Amino acid sequence: MYNEKLKVSSDIVAKAAREALERRGVTINDIAEIVYEMQYPYNNGLTINHCVVSVERVLNKREVQHALLVGIELDELAEKRMLSQPLQQLIESDESLFGVDETLAIGSVLTYGSIAVTTYGHLDKKKTGIIQQLDSKTGQGVHTFLDDLVGSIAASASSRLAHRIRDLEEAGESIVGRDKI
Repeated sequence: MYNEKLKVSSDIVAKAAREALERRGVTINDIAEIVYEMQYPYNNGLTINHCVVSVERVLNKREVQHALLVGIELDELAEKRMLSQPLQQLIESDESLFGVDETLAIGSVLTYGSIAVTTYGHLDKKKTGIIQQLDSKTGQGVHTFLDDLVGSIAASASSRLAHRIRDLEEAGESIVGRDKI
């Protein structure tokens, strides 16, 4: 049952989600680099700053923040071996038939439409940028959820940019020379 007295401020949730990403070694710029790689072939004048702004806007969405908090928490609990079996082993080993990590990521990417969904699928297969590092476990830790969530954020930011740029073009404008879109 919903309890008004237990309501958590949006600012607290947003701050916690960003801190969780940082704690796990993922920066906004890491995600923006993936967005840039996905979008620059289609957008003359695109800058990394445009991509950073788009990632920041995506991170302002509660759905994304909630997915980050849940996924990162499960990864961290698995690292500490605090989950019950067989869930512990499924998450710790990133079991190939365990699709809950992708399900959580797809749930958050749905906010940005079919382009974001298909882009997420591409990133999930290709493992671009920091997604590859997280998925290959190059560093320490369990990243079963985080690699998919980073892909979801990058896909959402890419879709957001594509739509914003199209809106500008239809208005006879361009992203060239703009800091924010």
